[in-house]
Amino acid sequence: MKTERILIVDDEETLCEVLKLNLENEGYDVDIAFSAEQALTYDLKTYSLILLDIMMGEISGIKMAKMLKADISTAEIPIIFCTARDTEDDMIMGLNLGADDYIMKPYTVRNVIARVKSVLRRTSTHKNQEETEKPNILKIDGLVLDMEFMSCSVDGTEVKLNRKEFELLVYLISNRGKICSREQILNDVWTDDVIVVDRTIDVNITRLRSKIGKYSSYIITRSGYGYGFRN
Repeated sequence: MKTERILIVDDEETLCEVLKLNLENEGYDVDIAFSAEQALTYDLKTYSLILLDIMMGEISGIKMAKMLKADISTAEIPIIFCTARDTEDDMIMGLNLGADDYIMKPYTVRNVIARVKSVLRRTSTHKNQEETEKPNILKIDGLVLDMEFMSCSVDGTEVKLNRKEFELLVYLISNRGKICSREQILNDVWTDDVIVVDRTIDVNITRLRSKIGKYSSYIITRSGYGYGFRN
């Protein structure tokens, strides 16, 4: 079985060494970079997950995450932000960039390991499904979702959705004609062990609507309750 590779990017050297030791004890292959600049010299596409600090030098964790998501070879690598910044806006920014989790310092090594295992488990499950299931296409008029490649097109033009936007759109279409509560959406699209704030769904819905153009009218809002996708 292939060993999962993890990259820790953080300018706190002692913290990096402690995390590296404990993650290696769990069976992972772990590398360290003490800055985003150093990390960007690595062959990043070989990593299964990146633990990324936000507050670093000239290239912040946020900026590095944007670079990773913009590159097709690294766009699908799970990212866990580790940071002392704990405002709601910071969390939303990280999640909107496609981060898979957001851990606030100070944290315990045990907590980090649990989050790492959870994210890798979800990623592995998704990959296994892709390998075993037949390609599946969801099509609503000119809105087409390719489940095999997690791609979306609007009237023949590819639209870039991050993982959560894609999963949310698939969820709404799969429950077409039904209004789903925010609680249902959170439970089914986001797992319990991922930090989610009240505005997360609303932010993702807003982004989805802006990206799918004229098909945004298919997404129905029931104020104070949730969202649906019309027939």
